[in-house]
Amino acid sequence: MPKVAVVILNFNGIKYLKQFLAGVCQHSMPYAEVWLADNASTDESVAYVQSEFPQVKLVINDSNGGFAKGYNDALKKIEADYYVLLNSDVEVTKNWIEPIIRLMESDAKIAACQPKILAYNEKDKFEYAGASGGYIDEWGYPFCRGRVFFETETDEGQYNDTRDVFWASGAAMFLKAKLYHQAGGLDDDFFAHMEEIDLCWRLKNMGYRIMACPQSVVYHVGGGTLNAGHPQKTYLNFRNNLYLLLKNGKPYDVVLRIYGRMVLDGIAGLRFLLRGDFSHFLAVIKGHFVFYSQIPKLLTKRNKLRKNIVNYSHTEMVRHSIVYAFFVIGSKTFKQIIK
Repeated sequence: MPKVAVVILNFNGIKYLKQFLAGVCQHSMPYAEVWLADNASTDESVAYVQSEFPQVKLVINDSNGGFAKGYNDALKKIEADYYVLLNSDVEVTKNWIEPIIRLMESDAKIAACQPKILAYNEKDKFEYAGASGGYIDEWGYPFCRGRVFFETETDEGQYNDTRDVFWASGAAMFLKAKLYHQAGGLDDDFFAHMEEIDLCWRLKNMGYRIMACPQSVVYHVGGGTLNAGHPQKTYLNFRNNLYLLLKNGKPYDVVLRIYGRMVLDGIAGLRFLLRGDFSHFLAVIKGHFVFYSQIPKLLTKRNKLRKNIVNYSHTEMVRHSIVYAFFVIGSKTFKQIIK
């Protein structure tokens, strides 16, 4: 039986640890070890876990380096065949681990997988951060089976099939440990948001598969670090989306995609401005200028990745604009988008 480590990254999240950690232990042990990777919390998180959950293993990071660095630092110290990256604000269910491990064990090419992720506060609806598996369009805009932009669908079993996807959500992400390290782990420079898409894109370019296994179900609160209305989230999303495009896109059209994003993001920024959301307008501008300043570093990373590229073409990348489909045509669901 493979060794599985469920690793919860925490920063001042004692509220969610009190709410969800008991359920994680109940539905994970003894099949998997449960670890808390703490990003130098200043609340009572570590003391609480040590006192109430002595069976949970601890890794204490020196600083809060965000989602990417926090996991990279912690996973260097955890020996396992599979890592399960699990947000602290996730409620897991009975038998949530076994179906995914069975699936991943069946094919050496499956590098990552996610369960079906539903909203904790509306349990009949898909949750924003992953739903039933992530896709992406040719301009780098991510969407999911069950979520397009901020439109989330009601779960009626329409995405219950196990299938290849483009990316698996970092809220509940199963990874083969060997391939995680072989791909270089998460990119520290992302800090938070879309770093899992970057990792999955690298793995797919290396010839591996990313899958969704809806036979496993979890419920995600979402917005535990930054809520959707926070300008910092807007900044990270726009900046990081450009990062992953330049790092991983096809060599013969990546420049076109970046120029296209300048136009599309400019329109998005203008919409923020016209709505009076000046802080979000500035966040879009900041995201672009920081991206421009990082282009030499990103190109260096891209060149290092080239030696492991097997294939740049992926059927889970939709070859049209979901911005046009969503805002102009009015396609609001995954099935309408991919039609």
